Amino acid sequence: MGQRPLNDQSHLRSGSALALAGGFALLAMSAQSAPAQGVADFYRGKNVALAISFSPGGGYDLYARALARHMGKHMAGNPTIVPQNMPGAGGLRVAQYFNQAAPKDGLAFGTFTRMAGIAPLFDPSQKYDSTKFTWLGAITDAVSTCLTWHTSPVKTWKDFLEKPVTLGGTGPSGELDIFTNLYKNLFNANVKLVSGYPGTAEIMLAMERGELDGVCGIDWTTIKAQRARWIADKSINVIAQAAFHKDPDLPNVPLIMELTNDREKLQILKLFVSAHEFARPYAAPPDIPADRAAALIAAFEATMKDPAFLAETAQHKMEVAPVSGKRLAEMLAELYATPESVLVKARAAISR
Repeated sequence: MGQRPLNDQSHLRSGSALALAGGFALLAMSAQSAPAQGVADFYRGKNVALAISFSPGGGYDLYARALARHMGKHMAGNPTIVPQNMPGAGGLRVAQYFNQAAPKDGLAFGTFTRMAGIAPLFDPSQKYDSTKFTWLGAITDAVSTCLTWHTSPVKTWKDFLEKPVTLGGTGPSGELDIFTNLYKNLFNANVKLVSGYPGTAEIMLAMERGELDGVCGIDWTTIKAQRARWIADKSINVIAQAAFHKDPDLPNVPLIMELTNDREKLQILKLFVSAHEFARPYAAPPDIPADRAAALIAAFEATMKDPAFLAETAQHKMEVAPVSGKRLAEMLAELYATPESVLVKARAAISR
């Protein structure tokens, strides 16, 4: 086994996000001195920072950089969209940054784990309120999968329940850790979670090196875009998918909610599977000027229909099935209304 990254909890401290904010703010310089400017005048000649809560090379990074190449032309004033990676905190660092230090002038937006929307419901250390974010939308509502490397003895869901398996994660509040612990605790599986990887790119390399058996909670679109050869070579076993409907590519892979008849378990699973509507989510900080918020939302929606953007994503087998920012905000309001009695059980289900 090769050396594995340590699960450094220090990145959850607010000081880390504040320290990163200093450099990030150079890109997203405040324009509060000119509140009366029109939107086009405000954005003309400026950089708009796109913060990416994962390391380079992973699925979130690929989608964000594709978006950055096309979105600026749909904004009044045609600013330059500048991607910047801010990995850490299990994919929550950008959400923490929005809460603590991000400028609220419309010159910054970002993407983070799909679990960021509901993370404060389960993790007391997450102090932000995602219902207050300015939601632009999500690029897709992709299915997430639980999969193992072809050399692993765990090749089916039945094996997963009966044999030990070592899976990779990014941090306690990240979707990989959450879904791994969820399956481990709800189904009493013999899972060892190795957490602290910067992103899915590093986890996939660890699988290829034999350091990990597999990963749960990874998007099927990520595998198709970055590891198409895994599919062609039958290098992986896809043992379950988390969604309300099966991906057309995976007709014989069971949905996680098909694997139990227990009413309480189904209630908990539904709460987490609902978060998959937030695949590849994009938001800006709260309280930005209304006209600039509208400009960001309109540009995001226009990019989802842009032939050049769609051609690029199709070339790289990156699924585009957008969900509007309005829909995301509505779903969050529903999820935040979940009874505390259900949340208590859900918190226990994702604990290590």
